[in-house]
Amino acid sequence: MKGASGSISPGDLPAEDLRRLGHEVADWIADYVASVGDLRVFPDVVPGDVRRSLPAAPPEAGESMEAALADFRDIIVPGVTHWNHPAFFGYFAITGSGPGILGEMLSAALNVNAMVWRSSPAATELEEVATDWLRQLVGLPDDFDGVINDTASHSTLYALAAAREVAYPEVHDGGLFGLPRGRVYASEHAHSSVEKAVMTLGFGRSGYRTIPSDDAFRMRTDALEAAMEEDEAAGIRPVAVVPTLGTTSVTSLDPVGEIVPLARAHGAWVHVDAAYGGPAAIVPELRPLLSGWEGADSIVINPHKWLFTPTDCSTLYCRRPGVLVRAFSLIPEYLRSTEQGDVKNLMDYGVALGRRFRALKLWFVLRWFGRDGIVANIREHVRLARLLESWADASEDWEVAAPVPLGLVCLRHAPPRMSDERADDINQLILDRVNGSGKAFLSHTKLHGRLVLRVAVGNLKTTERHVAALWDLLRESAAAATSD
Repeated sequence: MKGASGSISPGDLPAEDLRRLGHEVADWIADYVASVGDLRVFPDVVPGDVRRSLPAAPPEAGESMEAALADFRDIIVPGVTHWNHPAFFGYFAITGSGPGILGEMLSAALNVNAMVWRSSPAATELEEVATDWLRQLVGLPDDFDGVINDTASHSTLYALAAAREVAYPEVHDGGLFGLPRGRVYASEHAHSSVEKAVMTLGFGRSGYRTIPSDDAFRMRTDALEAAMEEDEAAGIRPVAVVPTLGTTSVTSLDPVGEIVPLARAHGAWVHVDAAYGGPAAIVPELRPLLSGWEGADSIVINPHKWLFTPTDCSTLYCRRPGVLVRAFSLIPEYLRSTEQGDVKNLMDYGVALGRRFRALKLWFVLRWFGRDGIVANIREHVRLARLLESWADASEDWEVAAPVPLGLVCLRHAPPRMSDERADDINQLILDRVNGSGKAFLSHTKLHGRLVLRVAVGNLKTTERHVAALWDLLRESAAAATSD
């Protein structure tokens, strides 16, 4: 609404304008989701382009939302890497599905902070329902209690804080100073967030020990046992073991069924990082790949990776939630209520006091897809990954660098008689050409010191046509790179 001077009123957007612009935004979202496959996956920009296109200082007087939305369309969107694109195969391919988008919109409108039950009873209790539904879908025992965090990095941090609470009960009041050294163990292919959590919790980088992997890039239990025995002999306390079900580099699956009893024998907490691989347990023929995870103390699953839920949404399951609460519960007087002790206060399960209504979008996604829809989509993603694997296997110029248990293919252009060093250079050129084309997006890793291309299949809109187009693009890029 314009003021007397012609500037925008400092009041909130009037309801009639919100309605009109809301319809416009909803139409844009629907068009975007329907046609995102027509866009470049990786934008044609260089560092600084977006920032240089925007004013260096904020406006003195308010501006119209029409102007802001125009800049969104003309400046922001052309600078976006489109994770919702069917040819986005980098990192872990994800989907912000329609039901999840609707849930996110409604969550923003409600704008609740579910820190304690009283601050939003529905948000608190829906989180209990949604996490329990997911627990049932993946087949975990009913003694696992779930909460939703933003990312697996925080879920893992909180789980390891609970592990520290068990290993060092005195730390709650006195801190770690003067106590025996402790150590957390994870595979050499574990996510970097595990080591960050160890550092954050006061164990230092020396409190983190990587365990070598076998030929399938899984944690070696013999090496784990030897490491814990060696540490105990040196006076270092085993605090936790973090096996991964779906490692970031190769989606390898650590043998959790062997790790759990071994960790128990040394008094260590077991936290399973199933941020990517957890949803695979919903598919009957894939569930055995996660065998043994039901014996863990805590598990993280990210619905925003392979459950079509917009970021951010990470579920942390803990079979000893009382320990988790003990690690974090601190109730100031202004948050005490008559329901204390009878309800779940989500602020007690981590560092954050403020808690978004993330459960709403997860609930919408689970209701829309149901078990059958989730199974069908994950099954198709695995089929497409194995199809690409078969094409690479059949080519004498390409090699599959790791097993393909789920939806990720690690492959490498490595023609006969080409040196490993030359192949590294060529694969980097292939990666740059594919991403620079805007037709697809990949990421990379290193296995045994060699550069490997990662192709992650996980978007709802990705079809066999997109995977075939990527395979053509990879071979074209390889031919161009080797002829330069």
